[in-house]
Parts: sequence; C-alpha cells; structure tokens
Amino acid sequence: MNNVNSAILDANIGWMILAGFSVIWIWLGWFWGRKAKGLEDFMLAGRNVGMALGIATAMATWVTSNTTMVAPQLAFQLGIWGMLGYSLGSVGLMLFAPMARRIRQLLPHGYTSGDFIRLRYGVWTWRLFLVISLVYAIGWLISLGMAGGVLIHALTGIEYQYGMTVILTICVIYTVLGGLRAVIGTDFIQTILILVGVVVLAILTINHVGFEDMHSNLLAERPELLNLLMPAAIMFLFNNLLFGVGEIFHSNVWWSRAFAFRKDVGFKAYLIAGIFWVPIPIVAGFIALATPALGLNVPAADMVGPMVAAKLLGVGGAILVFIIVFSALASSLDSLLAATSDLVLQDIYRGHINPKADDEKLRRMAKIIILLLGVITWLICLPRVSTLASLLHFMGAFVASTIFPIIGGLYWKRANAYGAFLAMLSGTIVGLIAFNVIGFYVAALVSAAVSMLVTLVSIMMSKADFDWTMLKTKREARS
Repeated sequence: MNNVNSAILDANIGWMILAGFSVIWIWLGWFWGRKAKGLEDFMLAGRNVGMALGIATAMATWVTSNTTMVAPQLAFQLGIWGMLGYSLGSVGLMLFAPMARRIRQLLPHGYTSGDFIRLRYGVWTWRLFLVISLVYAIGWLISLGMAGGVLIHALTGIEYQYGMTVILTICVIYTVLGGLRAVIGTDFIQTILILVGVVVLAILTINHVGFEDMHSNLLAERPELLNLLMPAAIMFLFNNLLFGVGEIFHSNVWWSRAFAFRKDVGFKAYLIAGIFWVPIPIVAGFIALATPALGLNVPAADMVGPMVAAKLLGVGGAILVFIIVFSALASSLDSLLAATSDLVLQDIYRGHINPKADDEKLRRMAKIIILLLGVITWLICLPRVSTLASLLHFMGAFVASTIFPIIGGLYWKRANAYGAFLAMLSGTIVGLIAFNVIGFYVAALVSAAVSMLVTLVSIMMSKADFDWTMLKTKREARS
C-alpha cells in the first residue's frame, strides 16, 4: 500500500504511541490475570462482574473500530441515513437487556451461546449455529485487524501490514495473560478514552468548519448525501438495524457477558450501554460530511474518517483519532478473541474432540486457541482483500438468520429443532443471494425476514412442550 497525503503524523510518533499502548495493555492484562485462578475465572471473570464494569464492557465492545471508521465511510457513501442508520446498532444492545436476564435465569451454569442451542435444539441445529457463529467471528476479527492497519497507515504512513500485525499481537498477548478479567478491566479504561475523545473531536470539527459551510458545500458537490429519500440509504437503515440485532443476539461475545455479570446486573448494564452508545456513530460519521468543504481527495472510502480529522486538526487531531480508534479496536478485538476462544473450546474441542478434558486442560487449550485465532486473523488480513463495510454486511446474511430461532428458543416452549435449523439455513442462503444480486444493504433484512417466516410457521405447527429445566444442566466434568 502506498502512502497517501493523509499521513499527518511522523512514523516515529506512530511507533511511540503503539509502544506506549503495548506496554500499558500488556501490563494490565498480566495484572488482572493474576486473579484468574480457575477456568471459570479465566473465561467468565468468576461470574461476578458488577454494574460499572458491566456497562463499560458492553459499551466499549460495541464501540468498535468499525463504528469509528465505518460510520464515516457510510456517511460519505449514503449521507445522513448512513450515520443515523449505524446508530440503530444501539437497539440490539437494548433489546438484549431482558434477554440477558432470561439467559442468566435459564442457564445458570452456561458458558457459551452454543450451550443454549445444544440443549434447546439438539446436535444438528447446534452444529449449524456453530458454523454461522464462527464465520461471523472470523469475519469480525478480520474487519478489526484490517481497521487497525488502515488507521495506522492513514495517520502515520506506517505500512498497513506492520500496523495490523502490531495491534493484533498486543491484543492477543494481554487476552492470553488475563482472560475475560483483563478484557473487562481494559474495556473500562478504553470506554473513558473513547467517550472523551469523540466529544472533543466533534466540538473541534464544528469549530473549524461550521454547519453552514458543510451544508453549502454538500449541496453544491454531493447533494445526494442530504437526500432523506435515497432508496439505498433507507434500505440500509432497516438492514443495519436487523444486522446489529442479529450480531448481538447470536454472538458469544454478548452471551459470555450475560453469564459473567452478577444476576441483577445484566438487564441494567445492557440497557444503559445501549442508550449511551446511540450518539457515538452519529458523531463519528458526522465528520465525513465535511469532506467536500475541505476539498479532500479520498482514495478509499474507509479512510475518510482519519483523513478528515487529520486535515482539520493537524498533528493533535491525528493523535486524538489514533487514540480513539485504537481504544475502540482493542476493546472489541480482545472481547472477540476471548468469546470466540470460549466457543471453540467448549463447543468444538470439548463438545466434539475431548469431552473428558478437565478444567486445567481446558484452560491451557483456551490460551492456545486465542493464539491460533490471532494467527489465522493475521494471515487473512495480510492482503486486505475487501473494504470494512462490505465485509461487515456480507456477514449480515449469516447473523440475521439466528435472531428469531434464538428469541423463539428463549420464550416459546413450542419452538423446535426442525424449525430453528431450517430458519437459520434458509435465512442465510437467501440473504447471501440478496447480497450478491441486490446489494449489501439488504442482506440482513432479507435473511431476517425469511428466518422469521420459517420460525413462526414452525412454532404454529409444532406440538412441542419444552421443559425449561433441561437448560439448567451442568456438564459432569465441570468442577
């Protein structure tokens, strides 16, 4: 990748910032990891996470580097509905609040979202769900790794591959050292950095450009970005809503926190985090609307956020964006590494390969799996074959198909394995067809609609009467 004019920071400053973050996060990972004595401590922080840390980890995990980089990209491509549509990702957090409480009640000994699907729907639906979950998890890991490389290159000129490698390495090391305790602890600090940084960036942007200049230049050069009736943008609005709901409802990132929070924390933590999350993508996307006024030549849409901030605010702005996006990136990447390793460990290694493994063996394997996930992500990220937005919305066809089977399984006794399996399979297939034939902005929408129809029909035709106490099963080898 060649250097572009957006490289405001000197490469040496970039390396110094990376070195500083490396030392801080790795030390914190080691510090918090000392308290993780057993498998449950390492994977679920002892199931004792309180309110403040619960809100912070939910917010920080959902404020990804994709939020701070894709929101500007979508505003640059789809206008006002792009950034407003991305903010609807908060709905998923808020809707998951009552589900988190329900999950904790029904599965007091649960470890992963796969545990629920296995106990509720049986082996074959469980295996299909694992395929969908792992496709999503790897895709999200790749998008986070790509975002880190793009950020560093855009701001410092450091080669994409080097920046991506450093960020992945940092997050893998401190997650291995501390498990979920380290992840949640660093999330708290990263949340503060993100919130302060985003507010400062918005204020400085308004002061430097102003609403009037932004509006007049948009009208003159890109009036379609102000069109509230742009068909693609309207479709994206609903598509992103369902994509975000699907991401959260199925992903072990959020289920693991439901298991890790204290019994009375999950509902309030997710609800408050969702409310606080709403303005973040709007503020992040807003700065992209200053592009025409600044006369920037944007070589790639997913670089527009860092380029605008660097142009407006110079070296200080570049450093500020670096800190915001690095914190957002790390807070999501560590959470995803931990949650995906849990899923691979419990549902693939223990569920299919070594059912008799004891907790000590499982804890060692958890660390090995985190390392392997990091290596796989790094190898796939090296060539940077896609933009962030297209990669994310490709996965929408997968995750949206799980929404209604999960809701049905949690609340309706008549939900059944056949219906859940067909809903996820048909939703994913039709969603992928829509992605390729129509566009990225309908993949999740179509997938969710098909899955909902199949789920509802199967429930209406079912005579099942599921016994909720079956979900309280505790695997025999668990100590």
